[in-house]
Amino acid sequence: MAIGSIVSASLGAAQESPFQFLAILVVFVPITYVVINEFVRRQARIPGMKGPSGIPLIGNIGQIRVNAAEKYREWAKTYGAVYQIQLGNIPVVVVNSAASAKVLFGQHAQALSSRPEFYTFHKVLSDTAGTTIGTSPYSDSLKRRRKGAASALNRPSVQTYIPHLDIETKDFLSELLTYGKEGTVGVDPLPCIQRLSLSLALTLNWGVRMGSQNDALFKEITHVEEEVSRFRSTTGNLQDFIPILRLNPFSFGSKKAREMRSRRDVYLKGLNKGLEERMEKGTHKPCIQANVILDKETQLNDAELTSISLTMLSGGLDTVTTLLQWSVALLAQRPDIQKKAWAEIAEFYTPDEPLCDAQDDQKCRYIVALVRECLRYFTVLRLALPRVSIKDVTYDGIVIPAKTVYFLNAWACNMDSAVWSDPSVFRPERWLEQPDAPMFTYGMGYRMCAGSLLANRELYLVFIRMLNAFEIKSADGVDAHPLTGNSDPTSLVAMPERYTAYFVPRRVEVLKGAIDGFEVTGVQA
Repeated sequence: MAIGSIVSASLGAAQESPFQFLAILVVFVPITYVVINEFVRRQARIPGMKGPSGIPLIGNIGQIRVNAAEKYREWAKTYGAVYQIQLGNIPVVVVNSAASAKVLFGQHAQALSSRPEFYTFHKVLSDTAGTTIGTSPYSDSLKRRRKGAASALNRPSVQTYIPHLDIETKDFLSELLTYGKEGTVGVDPLPCIQRLSLSLALTLNWGVRMGSQNDALFKEITHVEEEVSRFRSTTGNLQDFIPILRLNPFSFGSKKAREMRSRRDVYLKGLNKGLEERMEKGTHKPCIQANVILDKETQLNDAELTSISLTMLSGGLDTVTTLLQWSVALLAQRPDIQKKAWAEIAEFYTPDEPLCDAQDDQKCRYIVALVRECLRYFTVLRLALPRVSIKDVTYDGIVIPAKTVYFLNAWACNMDSAVWSDPSVFRPERWLEQPDAPMFTYGMGYRMCAGSLLANRELYLVFIRMLNAFEIKSADGVDAHPLTGNSDPTSLVAMPERYTAYFVPRRVEVLKGAIDGFEVTGVQA
């Protein structure tokens, strides 16, 4: 009766003073929505767990839009290593220390085996080509894809890819020598690094190379994948956490996501079609995609095959490319580290061997330590891809309910003062002193990066050949600090500003002779 009376009175008021009634509605409805939503938001918080309260509608989004990982690390000083935030109404558990990560992502690996689905990336961007293995929620399909990827990325398989690493790293040195006019001209290394990573991904997955930066496909793939990476950001897409924003028909985020999806579909279909034609003719080269297709036991459908392809493509372009870009910027400003590295390399290779043996399985311990320190210090994926729990988890006496989202703050864990006495210092020697210390750059637990063995082998070969062949000098003094030098602090992947550097050959004629006389076995150049 009361509701009926209110409705009747409202209709009467609307008829008597329609404009006044409309004005009241314009004010009353939003206020009512905010009040009700705030009640819902507070009810959604995890009981007993500390964390910043946030503000109505958006929660903590406004506070972590820039440099989220660093903000989470700062909050850990107030709320402890594990606390909750809210993105919109969604509670998120943020894990900020090595010890707590070991407990939650190690001991509770099975419970934290899935991924949350975000509107922009999963519903808009990925609804045709699908998601990568790393961004897919837990399912039987995911298990099949992980099994296929695991067999393609295990140690024996990685060993078979060495001829490809040999070619691509040789071409990388050749580009630095050519574009740098033998060390006399500053070079923007990013396109050279992107070509290296992209060509390796294409070769391993489809059996085709990307031999030149001038190829139109090179420019298209690198641009689209860079934009796709932005949509994977956990802080950059407000419509992921504030559903009412999805009603906006002019949403720039959704429009751009659809454009990138369409453009990505084009080159994926082209690469797949090219491989199918070569397989029909019997002219294809051994590659992951062909091996999976021919493996009758794997039984992956087209969407699952595409997911593996996307995983190989985005993994190299996102993490390896970015890590090398940061590393070269820092090395250009640290001649002391270059000098130490060259001296250590000299224990295994003479000055007449600038192209160190591609079969070298990381025997120079200082280069291994240098790679690991770059991976730790820069932590290019500052927030590991988020997890969502499939069952309740009890941590420190608090029951965290199933379907809760978890963030592993890899940046904070790699900078953990409980592990390192000097975490903010770039010091490769730490890995010679503590070789078994934890590192979180590849994630942790069940969903950690499946391609870490391949990435480590690739990075080692790039570093040892580059440092043995060139002395790197800074051309423009770019900021190589992982926080202040980050060109886009809202992006999923931390990338430095573009810069130029001089790559001065240590022995130019020897290097040119090694490149010109390059031979590789096991694959056609």
